[in-house]
Amino acid sequence: MNDLRLIREKPELLRVALTKRQMDAAPVERILALDQEHRAKLSELETLRAQRNAFSKQVGQLSDARGREQIKDQVRVINIQIDSLETLVGELDAQLQETLRELPNLPDADVPIGKDDSENVVIKNVGAPRAFDFTPQPHYELGPKLGYLDFERGVKLAGTRFYVTNGALAKLQRSLIQWLLDHHIARGYREFGLPFMVKEDIMLGAGQLPKFRDNLYHDVERDAWFVPTAEVPLTGLHMGDILDGAQLTLNYTAYTPCFRKENLAAGKDTRGIKRGFQFDKVEMYKYAKPEDSDAELDNMVADIESVLSDLEIPYRVKQLCTGDLGFGSAKTYDLEVWAPGIGEWLEVSSASNVREFQARRGNIRFRRERGAKPEFVHTLNGSGLGIPRTMIAIIENYQQADGTLQVPKALRDYARLDAIK
Repeated sequence: MNDLRLIREKPELLRVALTKRQMDAAPVERILALDQEHRAKLSELETLRAQRNAFSKQVGQLSDARGREQIKDQVRVINIQIDSLETLVGELDAQLQETLRELPNLPDADVPIGKDDSENVVIKNVGAPRAFDFTPQPHYELGPKLGYLDFERGVKLAGTRFYVTNGALAKLQRSLIQWLLDHHIARGYREFGLPFMVKEDIMLGAGQLPKFRDNLYHDVERDAWFVPTAEVPLTGLHMGDILDGAQLTLNYTAYTPCFRKENLAAGKDTRGIKRGFQFDKVEMYKYAKPEDSDAELDNMVADIESVLSDLEIPYRVKQLCTGDLGFGSAKTYDLEVWAPGIGEWLEVSSASNVREFQARRGNIRFRRERGAKPEFVHTLNGSGLGIPRTMIAIIENYQQADGTLQVPKALRDYARLDAIK
């Protein structure tokens, strides 16, 4: 959530930010109008409360019964006015908060301006794509041929965009998750085992609601939401807390399945395991002091690059432009791997500095020292990694001419496999 005081005092910053994001600036005007009306009505309410208090004091000072009744009558009228104004002030505040929640984060000044993902900026390429002496197969052909990737049974069990892995491929997938967690732990991240469902206020605090309501799975009876990413419960861990500044930065990691309706991906290529309604992901998350968050974003990207380097898969790093920036992000780097079978760069991680956007929504603060005024913490998140697309890259980069797969060296001890045949 953005700072209301900033919007009030420097609305042009928000107008410019929304324009850079290729969005209409009209919500800024609505916020300003609601804020002005809310403050005006709140002032009226405080004036009436002061009048009521003054009249109440007079009642106790008057000896004249008729005079006391007249003042009591005035207090009754004021009470009716106060009740009405309290309702109105509450409604205005709710509207104001709801409109504020719909505003995205402000892009950092160094985020490239662009209209969409076609204007993202590639800042690094690492590793040369493998030169094949045969035509590499896409994963959605090679996996079924090996007998370890089954789309038909996925549809039979759960419908379109679900699949089943078995045997050696299921083992490799499980080993990849364990290896990623161990890799992050070795680099200073603390692992969490999290619920795969959260309450609505956790979704609100993480910035998923109300923006992505139509893309989330909701258990209406329990009013619980399936997590679209472990970022959500990792944010919720410290909602309402005041952290010890001496302990920052906090580095967290967690594995969860992720559930998304993928309505936002309508019309995009959905063949294979690239886009599913359920997928596995290992998440990385940081709570940092404001002055440290830029460096921590660089550290997170370096941690992700370390994973991709160990997997020996060609990858590139892109900085997202303003038109492709995520709702809660101030700055984002995408890390993409080359998939030779489908001939695409696939995003396997998106590392973002959210700054105080989530902290304001979730009231997450820290104290620099004992007795100091609490400040909003900065939060950062990144995929470390998304499992299906990483599996695509492994399958397609490590395939052999005879239709078998080599297992990346980094995973062989975990999977106890050298090859998949």
